Amino acid sequence: MTKSFTIDKLQVAVYGDPTEMGEAAADFVKSKLHEAIQQRGEANLILATGASQFSFLKALRQKTIDWKKITVFHLDEYKGISDQHPASFRKYLRERILDAVVPKKIHFLNGDVPNLEKEMDNYTRALEQHPIDIACIGIGENGHIAFNDPPVADFNDPKWVKLVSLDEDCRKQQLGEGWFPTLDDVPEQALTLTVPAIMRCKAISCVVPDERKAVAIHNTLYGEIGTKCPATILRTHSDTQLFLDTKSASRLAD
Repeated sequence: MTKSFTIDKLQVAVYGDPTEMGEAAADFVKSKLHEAIQQRGEANLILATGASQFSFLKALRQKTIDWKKITVFHLDEYKGISDQHPASFRKYLRERILDAVVPKKIHFLNGDVPNLEKEMDNYTRALEQHPIDIACIGIGENGHIAFNDPPVADFNDPKWVKLVSLDEDCRKQQLGEGWFPTLDDVPEQALTLTVPAIMRCKAISCVVPDERKAVAIHNTLYGEIGTKCPATILRTHSDTQLFLDTKSASRLAD
């Protein structure tokens, strides 16, 4: 770790590189899962996807964790793509961690079912029945958390899961990370957990490496708390740790 500090309630730690950052985040998540299992005999976890999560998920799958006592959810999924599509978040999580660790139960958010309203209702009920011990999230280049882009983010959303339109900056990020061949191939809508659904989690681990996220991190930490940069809401959560590398922290004050 190169430095750590707190802004409002948000704990921030900067690491020398993504590998070190991922290890630290994995240790933090492991401790929260272990604590829940010690208290209740089980734990509930939300996992994120995207290029930002590579080092964290690699580290997490190598930790000694009692996965047979853990129920896993995820943050979002594109509308209309199958779980075999190269950009599917279900496919991503299976390949990068879930097939290896084999949790007790996995609740996938399916964006390709005929009845999306029923899918979102069922997912909401599952979340209600499994209060989340820790959510593992990232921050988008536009400041989004999950797919709560600035135009659709609602800090008082009555829903826990909703269908949203993705803004152009978000879609360009998905293209830039290599998930789709052209911008036209990036879906225009996705299912996502809402801001209140994320904020009600007992703890949040937010992993954000890479220089292309530096402006979003600066805005998250120093901007006015509001939907112009949805990630600013993390500064109001009682147990959130933001894990950065030196590149994503490059625009922060010394």
